[in-house]
Amino acid sequence: MLIDREFGKQLVEMLKAQNKKVVFTNGCFDILHVGHLRYLNEAKRQGDVLIVGVNSDSSVKKLKGESRPINNQYDRAEMLGGLKAVDFTVIFEEDTPEELIACLKPSIHVKGGDYTKDDLPETKIVESYGGEVRILSFVEGKSTTNIVKKIQG
Repeated sequence: MLIDREFGKQLVEMLKAQNKKVVFTNGCFDILHVGHLRYLNEAKRQGDVLIVGVNSDSSVKKLKGESRPINNQYDRAEMLGGLKAVDFTVIFEEDTPEELIACLKPSIHVKGGDYTKDDLPETKIVESYGGEVRILSFVEGKSTTNIVKKIQG
């Protein structure tokens, strides 16, 4: 289900009051592939509720180039929301999820194995309110960029 930032903040507070662990991750998720699926399933196993921050179309363009995204932000959020592992999606405009994480305050923030805790600007924010950052497995060779290159031939 696609939610907005303010509802997300209230939702996380309510879930934490019920002793639920709220897991958060984020990304562009432009063309869903098996790497995304495996990653999101692993993210969900870290807690009780998984919220996925989805980069807006304008932030994807800044991060990935003018030809991206291929799918618009609402389609990407809806596709993610249709996955068994994903409980909620929230679209964010910024290039990084720092402001969104500071607002939501999830119990656990996860990123893929292509990152380290020290590389993430959001680590300081998560740890400032007592949250935890976890680095998950990296699914080698599975990426939207590789899919796009293959299609372009």
